[in-house]
Amino acid sequence: MSATPLNPWPIYDLHSHTRASDGLLTPEELVLRAVEQRVGVLAITDHDSVDGVQPAREAIARHQLPLRLIAGVEVSSLWENHEIHIVGLGVEEEHPVLKQFLQAQSDRRMVRAQLIAERLEKARIPGALEGALALADGGAITRGHFARFLIAQGKADNMAQVFKNYLARGKTGYVPPQWCTIKQAIDAIHHSGGRAVLAHPGRYGLSAKWLKRLIAHFKEEGGDAMEVAQCQQAPNERTQLARYAQDYQLAASQGSDFHQPCPWIELGKKLWLPAGVEAVWLRFPEI
Repeated sequence: MSATPLNPWPIYDLHSHTRASDGLLTPEELVLRAVEQRVGVLAITDHDSVDGVQPAREAIARHQLPLRLIAGVEVSSLWENHEIHIVGLGVEEEHPVLKQFLQAQSDRRMVRAQLIAERLEKARIPGALEGALALADGGAITRGHFARFLIAQGKADNMAQVFKNYLARGKTGYVPPQWCTIKQAIDAIHHSGGRAVLAHPGRYGLSAKWLKRLIAHFKEEGGDAMEVAQCQQAPNERTQLARYAQDYQLAASQGSDFHQPCPWIELGKKLWLPAGVEAVWLRFPEI
């Protein structure tokens, strides 16, 4: 399989986050940075939230930016005891089905956050819920906010360390998620006019056998595409994921999963698709 970029311009970045969830930039800051990085098409895909989309749209108009914005969302789901993320592209933010669905997801997030805080309190780390909520600042609360709180409390030096020691499976602050099913995520995305994309398949720690089971299940439940290209990937991962996309007749997507400025994950960086796959924006131009 050729490693030739499929479409070098415009740059499509179809996975990014703002302060509406666990990103560090405001929607306005994100779209300005996207243009600086020569991104031509950007999807904002906050965790279980579409609240960043309209402010970003307004900022693009206000600054007259040469950027096309895709309304998106990243839904947390549960499959075989694994948390699996499904990106919705081209959703209608105000669709009643999507709004009701995301409210249920938000309720699940708050319940989990309260349980995480209780576990940390028992470990003599008080004030975690208040601290995480303050960092979320009205956005969807995530484990990332607890991680930042713990770093601020001097419990770890960086995000990787704090997850490893406190928030990963089996650790002090870990609470099993109670998310929706993959089918429920896909159905909510489809009802709101969007396309469902399996996010970062290489990050779930699955063997090749189990990853293929996941992709097959996602396809069977009506999934439309899978992320093939990211900024940071293991050697040969992009080529392997492209083969899976072909095998399961899924369109291919790409995205940085940008949360904050850092040297190794940047908007639009190293985003291209191997030859032989069909880009999600070509198969579904309506997004």
